[in-house]
Amino acid sequence: MLTSEEEARYARQIVMPQIGEEGQEKLKSSKVLIVGAGGLGSPSAMYLACAGVGTIGIVDEDTVSISNLQRQILHSSESLGMKKVESAKRTLGRLNPHVRVVAYEMRLSEERAKDIIAGYDLVVDAVDNLTTRYIVNDTCQELGKPLIEAGVMHFDGMILTILPGKGPCFRCVFPSPPPEDVARTPREMGILGPVPGIIGCMQAVEAVKV
Repeated sequence: MLTSEEEARYARQIVMPQIGEEGQEKLKSSKVLIVGAGGLGSPSAMYLACAGVGTIGIVDEDTVSISNLQRQILHSSESLGMKKVESAKRTLGRLNPHVRVVAYEMRLSEERAKDIIAGYDLVVDAVDNLTTRYIVNDTCQELGKPLIEAGVMHFDGMILTILPGKGPCFRCVFPSPPPEDVARTPREMGILGPVPGIIGCMQAVEAVKV
């Protein structure tokens, strides 16, 4: 059940026939795991928190550095030197105190992925690490979890909503990682700040739709 404060907070969503009070209650009871608290994970996490997702898990091992602040809007100058998951938890708590945030200060490994992902209804993949992306994809396929995959570079972005048993997965589209001399990350090639903002927001929209 929604409290009166929650009804007021989410009124602009509840009035939409595609969501309504029943849909808002589903959001409240849902659990979403976001892998990566960077350029993509920032807007995804913030908008999912504002939308009323009840539990948001965030996986990241990194520390906030000044070069992150150009695009990673979960963090601020006050966050420099903090672990990204702690900075994210603080920001999301300020945005919406009704949301429970679970921080996983770690790189998602094959050994840990299954145990963590099993506790969530949906996963948002927001990393720029191909190894981790394949781990997340394969684990979601094994567990039957919906996955919102995305990537960004330069001025470009891609997004793929993966529903197990209803279409291709990330590995189906990209069977194996490209050679190391071809694979590049935003750290090496650059990224325009608003691009991950746009794609990350789209991930949040897709997550709510699922």
